[in-house]
Amino acid sequence: MNYRYSFSISILKRATAFLLLMLSHLSFAQVADSYYLPQNVKYDPAIPTPQQYFGFQVGEWHIQHEQLVGYMKKVAEVSNRVKLVEYGRTYENRPLLLLTISSPKNLANIDQIKAEHHKLVEPDKSSSLKTADMPIVVWMGYSVHGNEASGTNASPLAVYYLAAAQGAEIDSVLNESVILVDPRINPDGGERFSSWVNANKSMNLVADPNSRELNETWPGGRYNHYWFDLNRDWLYTQHPESKGRIVKYHEWKPNILTDHHEMGSGSSFFFQPGIPARTHPITPKKNIELTEKIGKFHASALDKIGSLYFTKEGYDDFYYGKGSTFPDAQGCIGILFEQASSRGHLQDTPNGPMSFAFTIRNQFTTTLSTLRAAKAMRQELLDYQRSFYQEKNPSATQAYVFGNTTDHVKTHEMIRILRQHDIEVYRLSKDETVEGKSFKKENSYVVPLSQPQYRLAQGIFEKRTKFEDSLFYDISAWGMPLCFNVPYGEAKTPVALGEKLSKNDFPKGRVVGTSNYAYLFEWDGYFAPRAAYELQKKGYKLKVATEPFTGVIEGGTKSFDYGTVEITAGGNQLSNLDGLRTLLEKLAERDGIDFYAAPTGLTPTGIDLGSSYFAPMRAPRPLMITGAGINPNDAGEIWHLLDTRVNLPLTMSDIAQVNRMSLDKYNTLILSSGEYSALNEEKIKNWVRAGGTLIAVTDAVPWVASKGLSPVKIKNTPADTTSSPKPYALAERYKGAQLIAGAIFQVKLDPTHPIGYGYKEPTLSVFKDNTIFLEKIKDPYNAPLIYANDPLVSGYITEPNKKTMKNTPAVVATAYGAGKVIVMTDNPNFRAFWYGTNKLFLNAIFFGSNILSGIRGGDED
Repeated sequence: MNYRYSFSISILKRATAFLLLMLSHLSFAQVADSYYLPQNVKYDPAIPTPQQYFGFQVGEWHIQHEQLVGYMKKVAEVSNRVKLVEYGRTYENRPLLLLTISSPKNLANIDQIKAEHHKLVEPDKSSSLKTADMPIVVWMGYSVHGNEASGTNASPLAVYYLAAAQGAEIDSVLNESVILVDPRINPDGGERFSSWVNANKSMNLVADPNSRELNETWPGGRYNHYWFDLNRDWLYTQHPESKGRIVKYHEWKPNILTDHHEMGSGSSFFFQPGIPARTHPITPKKNIELTEKIGKFHASALDKIGSLYFTKEGYDDFYYGKGSTFPDAQGCIGILFEQASSRGHLQDTPNGPMSFAFTIRNQFTTTLSTLRAAKAMRQELLDYQRSFYQEKNPSATQAYVFGNTTDHVKTHEMIRILRQHDIEVYRLSKDETVEGKSFKKENSYVVPLSQPQYRLAQGIFEKRTKFEDSLFYDISAWGMPLCFNVPYGEAKTPVALGEKLSKNDFPKGRVVGTSNYAYLFEWDGYFAPRAAYELQKKGYKLKVATEPFTGVIEGGTKSFDYGTVEITAGGNQLSNLDGLRTLLEKLAERDGIDFYAAPTGLTPTGIDLGSSYFAPMRAPRPLMITGAGINPNDAGEIWHLLDTRVNLPLTMSDIAQVNRMSLDKYNTLILSSGEYSALNEEKIKNWVRAGGTLIAVTDAVPWVASKGLSPVKIKNTPADTTSSPKPYALAERYKGAQLIAGAIFQVKLDPTHPIGYGYKEPTLSVFKDNTIFLEKIKDPYNAPLIYANDPLVSGYITEPNKKTMKNTPAVVATAYGAGKVIVMTDNPNFRAFWYGTNKLFLNAIFFGSNILSGIRGGDED
C-alpha cells in the first residue's frame, strides 16, 4: 500500500479537524502557550517563555531579528542546556546564530563529543566507535527564505521547550542528542518581510488575499541582501550566510538536517521523502528508506493535531545545492518541510482561513517529531553515516584533474569551495595528459575519488545527460569546472598525487618593470575588470587592443592577445608616475593581475601602442532597471557582480522612475530578465541612437526584438503536433518536460570579438534555463557566441529543443544609430557561481561601445 494513504485517521476526519482548527483562529490574534507546547510536562520558571520576553505571543506579530537574537542570548545566558555562537554576519551586518542544545553533562564535554562524532566520517577511525553509546546530532534550520516566516517564528518555541521542559522524556532526548538550532538562516530577507507585514497589520485582522499586508512589495523578503535565494547556495557558498553556516556543518557532520520552508497558501504541509525517481543517483537508496521511516513520526504528530499533509510529490532531492539535499551526499538525512503560508497574520485559503499561529504550530510540531525520530533511530542513523563513509568509490573515474594556466583566480575559488567541503585536493606530482588534455604540475590539481567525500566530489564534478525522470524541481546540471570554465579531465586510472593542499593562498599578481611610457595588462584574469575600473576611477585613460601584438617588456618580449589593456603613462595628463606604479602594485596583489612595463611604443610584431587599433575604453556608468515585473534573482546577480567583484557603482531604478528621469548621465542600460511593457520605448530608442549601450538578458530579449532595437527574431519552440490522444494525467508531466530547468550547453566563441576578449579557447560552456532561441542572423560578424551543432554538455533537454537550439546565436551585438544593442539569450551570472561566463557580461559593459566602431582614425587618405 502507498505510504501516503496508510494513515491511522481517515482523510475525511483529518480534513474536518483541519478546517475546524483553522476556523477557530478567525476571531482572534493571540493563542495560549498550550496551543503550541506539550502540556504533559512541567517547565522551568527560570527560563522566560517567548511571550514573557517579547511582550506578545508567538504568532501575534512577526518577530524582528533583533528580538530573536535577544531571546536566544537570554535563554543561553540562563540555561545550562544551551550554548550560543555567532557564526557570521550578513551583508547588512546582522548576526547569524547557532545554538548547541544538549544535557548539561554533554555540553560540559561538547568538544570531545564533537571530535568523537567526527570520526564517523573518517573510515580509518570509525570502525572502533561504539555507536550505541554516542549521541545523535540533529541540525534544525529555519526560514532560509525570509518571507517563509513560520519556521523562524517556531524557533523560539523549540529553544524554549528544549531549555525549559522537565521530566524523564526531555532528559532522555537531551542525553542522547546534540541539537543544533539555526533560528533564522536569512536575517536580511526575514527582517524585510517582518517589517512589511507588521507595518501593514490591522488591529482587526484582514484575511482578504488582496490585502496589502499579504502582498509585499518587490523584491520581497524571500531573498538575501543582493536578492539571492540562499537555499541554492549550500554547495557553492558564494554568500556570507552560507560560508559561515557550512563551516559549522562540517565541524559537526549532523545525522539529520531539517529545512523549514513555506509554500503556496492553497496547499497543506509537505515533508520528505520527495518524488523517489528524482533523487540524485549518487544518494544511496538507504537514504530514502530512512527518510520514509522518519516521516512516520511526522505523520503521527500531525495526525494528532488534525493537520493535513502530503509526501512523495511536488519536491525532489536532485540538486545538491539545496539545504535538504546537500546533506544526502554526506551520510546525513536532509528533511524538507513545506508549510502552506499565511503570508501575514491571517489569510483566506481554499482550505479556510489560515492563521499565522496555525502555520507556526505545524513547524513546531514537526520539530518535536524530528527529535522523537532521532531518539528512536539514533544508533541506526549513526551506523548509516559510518557505513556511508566506509564505502569505496564504485565508478570507473578514479580522479578529477583540473587547472587553468591563464586565470588562477577561478582555480583558487574552485579549491576554496572543495576544501570547505572537506574534499581532499592535491597538487600534481608530474605533468599529466587526461582525456587528451595536458595538465602541468605547476598549475594543476587532483581530486582523487579514493577519499571519504568521494560522493560529494562526484556530485560537484560530474556531467550527466541521462535521467530517470525528465522533470526537475531545480536545475539538472551544475558541474563546477564547466561553471568556472576551468579545463579538467576525468582520469580512469589512478593519478600520482603530489602535496596535499593544507592552505589556499590567493594568487597575487606582480608588476614587471618600471616605465614612464606605458603599462600593459591582459584581460584573462577574473578581476581584470575590477582593476580597469579602479584605474578609470582614478583618472587614468585606458585603451584596449583590438588586434594581437608582441610587446617589449623587461627582460625581453611577450605576446599579447585581443583585449589587452594599455595604460598610457607619459601622455595620460597625470605626472605622478611613481603613484601609478604604487597603485599597480596594490592592484596586482588585490586582483591577481600581472602588469607589464612597456618602455617603448614600438612593437616587434603586430600593432604598435599608439595604433588606432588600440580603442579608447569608456568608463562604465551603468543603469539597471529594477522593480515590479523584474526577476529579483537575475537583477540581484548583476548587482552583486558589479558591486562586490568589480567595485563598480550601479544605479538601480524602477520603470516608472526611468520613464520620467533623464538618462544622459548613463552610458550603459541593463535589462535583466523581466517584463518591460511599461517601459517608454521611444525614450530608450533615442538614448541608444545617441550612443548608449543597451544590454538585454534572457526574458528581456523578446522585448528588445519586438521594438526593433535589435534585428534578432525569436525562434518558435517545437509544439506537440502528434494527433494521437494522450492521457490527461500525463499533461503536466509532458509540459514540464519541455522546459529547460537548467542545463549546460557548449557554444562556439569568437575570441576576436570584444564580447569574447579574455577567452583563449574557441568553445565555452554556458548555462541555460529558458527556451529562448534566436533565428540565425544574416551578418556573420555580429554573433560572437553560437550554440554548437551538438550543444548539450550536461543536464536535460528534449530532442526537439536541442534540434531547435543547435547552430543558433546565443549572443548578438548590433548597432542602433550611434549606440549598440547586445542581447544574451542565457544568464551569464547565474547564482554568482557561474564564474566562467561573467566575463561575457562584463565585456558587454566595458567594451560594448567598441563593437562595430566604424572607421578608425588614420584610415582616411
